[in-house]
Amino acid sequence: MSRDLKFTRNIGIMAHIDAGKTTTSERILYYTGKTHKLGETHDGAATMDWMVQEQERGITITSAATTTFWNYNDHQYQINIIDTPGHVDFTVEVERSLRVLDGAVAVFCAVGGVEPQSETVWRQADKYRVPRLAFVNKMDRTGADFLSVVQQIKEMLGAKPIPIQLPIGAEDNFKGVVDLIENRAIIWYEDAKTKTTEYRYEEVPSEMVDEVNEWREKLIEAVAEFNDDILERFFDNPDSITKEEILETIRIATINLSIVPVLCGASFKNKGIQRLLDAITGFMPSPLDVGAVHGTDPDSGKEIVREPDSSAPFCGLAFKIATDPFVGRLAFIRVYSGQLDSGSYIFNMRSGKKERISRLYQMHSNKQNSIEFCGAGDICAAVGFKDLRTGDTVCVEKQPIILESMTFPEPVIGLAVEPKTQQDLDKLGVALNKLSEEDPTFQVHTDEDSGQTVISGMGELHLEIIVDRLRREFKVDINQGAPQVAYKEAITQLAEHREVFKKQTGGRGKFADIIFSIGPADEGVTGLQFVDEIKGGNIPKEYIPSVQKGFGLAMKNGVLAGFSLTNLKVTLKDGSFHAVDSDALSFEIAARQGFRHAAPKAKPVLLEPIMAMEVVTPEEYMGDVIGDLNKRRGQVTNMDSKGVARVIKAKVPLSEQFGYVTVLRTLTSGRATSSMEFSHYAEVPAHIAKEVVELSSGKIVNEDD
Repeated sequence: MSRDLKFTRNIGIMAHIDAGKTTTSERILYYTGKTHKLGETHDGAATMDWMVQEQERGITITSAATTTFWNYNDHQYQINIIDTPGHVDFTVEVERSLRVLDGAVAVFCAVGGVEPQSETVWRQADKYRVPRLAFVNKMDRTGADFLSVVQQIKEMLGAKPIPIQLPIGAEDNFKGVVDLIENRAIIWYEDAKTKTTEYRYEEVPSEMVDEVNEWREKLIEAVAEFNDDILERFFDNPDSITKEEILETIRIATINLSIVPVLCGASFKNKGIQRLLDAITGFMPSPLDVGAVHGTDPDSGKEIVREPDSSAPFCGLAFKIATDPFVGRLAFIRVYSGQLDSGSYIFNMRSGKKERISRLYQMHSNKQNSIEFCGAGDICAAVGFKDLRTGDTVCVEKQPIILESMTFPEPVIGLAVEPKTQQDLDKLGVALNKLSEEDPTFQVHTDEDSGQTVISGMGELHLEIIVDRLRREFKVDINQGAPQVAYKEAITQLAEHREVFKKQTGGRGKFADIIFSIGPADEGVTGLQFVDEIKGGNIPKEYIPSVQKGFGLAMKNGVLAGFSLTNLKVTLKDGSFHAVDSDALSFEIAARQGFRHAAPKAKPVLLEPIMAMEVVTPEEYMGDVIGDLNKRRGQVTNMDSKGVARVIKAKVPLSEQFGYVTVLRTLTSGRATSSMEFSHYAEVPAHIAKEVVELSSGKIVNEDD
């Protein structure tokens, strides 16, 4: 009824922008027979880049899923692939994909090596303990250096890369690789009949014999650490170690995250893809290797283990919500145990409600192939549900389980939008609601002072894509304001306060009395840290949660300029209540008012997002680039060399970075590149904080003008 899970691979393809992820995915689809025409990213014809915005920009924005098959060692393997974006603004797509995948292929550019976003995705894979293969792409490019990239993976990512191939030639002369496991050369050539790139085996080139022997010895030495039998024979009789033993041990060491096998190729020139597919099927884990999924019993809080078995009770994780113009809302679900049937009911642990799944699909980019069921270890897309969100656990109602959900970064940049016509007003609300369901890092709120709708995201490009989608997909015409930085507030000192809330309206009144202190939360705590020190029932227990709720709501609007607080510690010390007039709402209001009165005494400060930035520039422009970063209140943290280019790392406030790409192009005649990602929040200098506070309090005045 269902396939042997041993032959299933759930993998992601991840990398820095422009390392060649999508091109690699396209070649995998072509060589596995999924597509019969090669789609190119630069032509806007890549299968996996199906959004109009992706085709125009030649970048991946949304993670696309597909299923394909590959024959290896006389077995057919099913490979579920997710091609993830490389741009830091869409890092959530990588995060949620890695949460549900069993393995990943990290693609590196043979010239650029380990770049900033390579480090980010690597850390995300570490977080979810995802085994990896490394594929050094673009070996045909000028400046390609395979062993330099291997060294960077070791030094910059703290991994243990083990080359299983060595390139024969580089740049224009890149024509093949030496397979270190089989100790023979693989040479690519174009088949005259089919015009496809094929390969043949040859002897190792004589000029490479010494180098190959050296690296083959390193490979067997690394493998021997994980197999005592190989270790013994390594010293006495290394020739007795078989290819099968090496392959099996590499697989074990890769799955337990001890090593990262490294391959190389040139995806654009169709070189190295078949061997990469062999490595994916040979070294990446199956759902059985990953083993049981661990969850929590919602009633007892005890750990529950579910095996990847189709006969076990069903449980899965909705890791992505997408809107399709033809089938409506799709939920991408990774099934961990049991079986999900088309037309069945599932239970959503977050909402506590049943959901009907009317149809199931196996995805191929943005196309759907209808399927009857989806078994353990597989990935599918479901339609027909009413309320599913990213990170929801779905299961059988009678055997509930809660799987670990996903954490998403807070948006760092906002943009005010308004519909051009009254007709667009209703459409805008619906569209923004759908987009925020799809993307947990995209948030919408209404500014209380100005009544403006503010959309927030991870960067300028992120919001640019959102606005573009509003116009094209949802046909909403909007005006947009200038980008706004998502400032936060914090309090820096301890302050004590007593708040008495009284209201007499004839009949039953309102009364609440609380004595509390507020201050910064303990280290490592985000959000509200609430400590209840009430003794002797001075405030009844049933009112305490209302006090906590009141402070939680009050944190959303700070006292300086109405920005939310990152963290707050509230200690409820004492208080009193009235037997008739007190109720939960009275204590909630007292907490909210108490915060507004106490916070100004606790020395509030404004915080701004600081970005970790990397600029790669030719040496002659280095002074200009650093001078410009200094003008932007940037702090240079490191300077390094990468080939002939210089790498500048700096921490720069986001508020100073708008339009930076254009300025950098001008400064360096278009020869420098930059990338940045969120680092942390830091206090805004007093004179700038004053301007921000004045600006935010003057919003209404400006609008009336």
